[in-house]
Amino acid sequence: MLPEPVLERAQSELLDWGGGGMSVMEVSHRGKAFVACAAATEAALREVMGISDDYAVLFLQGGALGQFSALPLNLSTPGSTIEFLNTGDWSKKAIAEAKKYAQVRVLADTSDTNFTTLPAEDSFAVGREAAYLHYTPNETIRGVEFGYVPPTGGVPLVADMSSTILSRPIDTSKFGVVYAGAQKNMGPSGLVVVIVRRDLLGRARPETPTVWDYTVQAGADSMINTPSTFGIYLLGLVLDWVKGQGGLPGMAERNRAKAEKLYAFIDGSDFYSNPVAPDARSWMNVPFLTADADLTKPFVAEAETAGLTNLAGHRSVGGMRASIYNAMPPEGVDALIEFMKEFERTHG
Repeated sequence: MLPEPVLERAQSELLDWGGGGMSVMEVSHRGKAFVACAAATEAALREVMGISDDYAVLFLQGGALGQFSALPLNLSTPGSTIEFLNTGDWSKKAIAEAKKYAQVRVLADTSDTNFTTLPAEDSFAVGREAAYLHYTPNETIRGVEFGYVPPTGGVPLVADMSSTILSRPIDTSKFGVVYAGAQKNMGPSGLVVVIVRRDLLGRARPETPTVWDYTVQAGADSMINTPSTFGIYLLGLVLDWVKGQGGLPGMAERNRAKAEKLYAFIDGSDFYSNPVAPDARSWMNVPFLTADADLTKPFVAEAETAGLTNLAGHRSVGGMRASIYNAMPPEGVDALIEFMKEFERTHG
């Protein structure tokens, strides 16, 4: 979801942005108006997330999947080792891609619990020689989320925050790189934000594609080619909305309350269940099952008829999944719970 006020403002400006008689999608990305828009969006992101000047902020394309390749190309050599915490499907994809470019060592792997748990904070040790440690703070498909930032002993920490960025405050100074596809909490698909510590620039391999060379992109304000202009513009509007919600502390309070309410209902029911260990549960993605697996399709179909969409679980795990990202209002969670009560009454 995108916040309604953001969509309404974008609608009102779609044909005439900034009084220029054109859409933001029609103006030159190198013109003064859009350059100012991109700069304002970056400044707002720095303000909201508390990003210091020690970091470059890049507005790129190719999604998180593209960054699975860009990261080893920018931060490792063919003979170096990249370390990973494997906690779900997106971790697995990042690991598979990194193996094309460097040695990979998996420090923790929760596949033996079907990715329903997370490694304890003191259960792994990062090698001093590692190029970086990569982890996925929130795994959307399985609905697991780290409650801590992994300690690395000075090794650069890299986080795929596609599904958790802007959902709560984070201390960016603990990370070497934070990257996120925009399409969960930041805006529309087509934009990926990369926040990279400046001392990690200048390390790209010679064969790194220019569009994914962090140093080149940082030096050109992410405009070596035409960027995702509409995505950058909408991200700026979303950040304005986040500020109006009390910033990231306000978003955290709102998101925690939504998730706790839904989990409390599921845990209090004999008809529904959540497979994830309580200390690993995600605020953003809540998978759940019915007592009878044959009721999954009827649940999804009847929910859609009731106006509750996109509740089918990922095809690899089945069941249902409620994604309650930033823009989902508390009333949406209330509506889902009321539907779940009625479904249990008629099918339980």
